Amino acid sequence: MMQVGIIMGSQSDLPIMQEAADFLSEMQIPYELTIVSAHRTPERMFEYAKTAYQRGLRVIIAGAGGAAHLPGMVASLTALPVIGVPIKSSNSIDGWDSVLSILQMPAGVPVATVALNGAKNAGILATEILATSDEKIYQKLITFKESLKEKIHKQIESLKG
Repeated sequence: MMQVGIIMGSQSDLPIMQEAADFLSEMQIPYELTIVSAHRTPERMFEYAKTAYQRGLRVIIAGAGGAAHLPGMVASLTALPVIGVPIKSSNSIDGWDSVLSILQMPAGVPVATVALNGAKNAGILATEILATSDEKIYQKLITFKESLKEKIHKQIESLKG
């Protein structure tokens, strides 16, 4: 059963959103990846968000550029945690429009927001959310975090020459 839904406003967002999918694959967490446009397919967005929990999803990662309404609108339709990925798209104002659109949600409709084009961090955050109730996932995260530390120690050693 899929645990994480990764959605994006259009196919052009895929190179960024693939980073979340790649991390979830690395952690062996089942996910689904699809396009759901808040503006061009609003009925699909409603259906996706309203049925997410019943379909087994526990976290939704939503990436969007420009006006970036997808994460907030999905969050308004489900009680699942939604992680927004602002994407610097061709119609974006240097990405700030997307960042602020996802970040500035009204009280009662939170969206966790990662950095511009930060889909890998969205995948990591989704994994951390799932790890709160799954020991196997938690242990995989511990191993991942240790690998980050080891990478830096190797870099320190390489500078010593």
